[in-house]
Amino acid sequence: MKVFKFGGASVKDAEGVKNLKRVLQQQGAENTLIVVSAMGKMTNALESVVAAYFEEAEKVGGLLTGIQADHFEIIDELFTSEVEVVKNQVLELFQELKGFLNTNKSPNKSFVYDQVVSVGELLSTTIIAAYLNAEGISTQWLDARTAVKTDDYYRGADLDWALTKDRIGTQVNRSAVSITQGFIGSDSNNFTTTLGREGSDYTAAIYAYALDAESVTIWKDVPGVLNADPRVFDNTQLLHQISYREAIELAFYGASVIHPKTLQPLQRKEIPLYVKSFLNPENAGTAVAKGQTLVPELPCFILKKEQTLLRLSSLDFSFIVEDNISQIFSLLHQYQMRVELIQNSAISFSVCVQNKYNRLEELVKALESTFKVTVYPNVNLYTIRHFDQAAIDRIRNNGKKILLEQRTQETLQFVTSPTLEA
Repeated sequence: MKVFKFGGASVKDAEGVKNLKRVLQQQGAENTLIVVSAMGKMTNALESVVAAYFEEAEKVGGLLTGIQADHFEIIDELFTSEVEVVKNQVLELFQELKGFLNTNKSPNKSFVYDQVVSVGELLSTTIIAAYLNAEGISTQWLDARTAVKTDDYYRGADLDWALTKDRIGTQVNRSAVSITQGFIGSDSNNFTTTLGREGSDYTAAIYAYALDAESVTIWKDVPGVLNADPRVFDNTQLLHQISYREAIELAFYGASVIHPKTLQPLQRKEIPLYVKSFLNPENAGTAVAKGQTLVPELPCFILKKEQTLLRLSSLDFSFIVEDNISQIFSLLHQYQMRVELIQNSAISFSVCVQNKYNRLEELVKALESTFKVTVYPNVNLYTIRHFDQAAIDRIRNNGKKILLEQRTQETLQFVTSPTLEA
């Protein structure tokens, strides 16, 4: 089997859905499982619903009406018949969502987030499956929540691999065209969970692993994996091939093309991953497979914005030793901080974190009982893999103050101020 994954940008509107069909026709849809994200910016729109639910409940209805209207507009452009049938399927999903919001008693924002935001994938796959069937590509719609089984760590659930592999094996018809949702699964109580932002790539890898697929193709709005994000860096270049190890390194440091968890299951079974353009599907794109580290060999740039740098020092100028470091990491774990970079000296400890769960204030308060804490908000974290002097100069000369620098043999990282220096 082949596994194709289409992201939100590829199905952001009716023309995108039609192009998905053309890609399937050109590439061959037989024995293919298709993983699809929410349409366009719908995940962001549904995140706004979650925020309103907790902060401005009177706005929830209007936000949902707008999201529904966006999907109805796509349906009107896609279908000449069965318009009302598909709209009724979409309405059922919105009714279920509204029912949850009206009856929910849980104050857990992450739990509510997963129940709400997951609807984006259910909506997109419902519409796309109906469209493919109407266009003569017979499609089996699969509910990923019945197959992808996880723990209950909402917004970043961990997989139950054994149960998931068994469920996928019994639910997927290997001779059919199947379509399912990326990003979502369910826990032992059948509450919806999510795998983390951009988790649809991971979903594709999960299915590929369970099905012993011959390949995974991620269809993007870029020609493949580039050596930097073209929205941030000029003169980017296409990487024709990347080894699994190098791709995992790039993903770990935050390269946005491939989700960090995607590559491990593929590497275990040596299933090649292709990143290709849905605008030019005939082009080769990038292959991630066993082999050379990088083709061509050149520096790769990664930028993470809106990070927080914390600088800690002991209140009595004593050494920062093992007990102190253990306490710091215990608190980072307790307050759900993703650690991006650490550096320590005799009397200080610096850590760059991602405040994903908005618990920074709690963390700082806890740290201040033991340490002097200086907070640098909204800093930038630059990572350069396979750096050379020209690459170093490119970051050093961008006009931002360097707050922290750290290098290994192959990787150089800078934490910089968020704005240009006067």
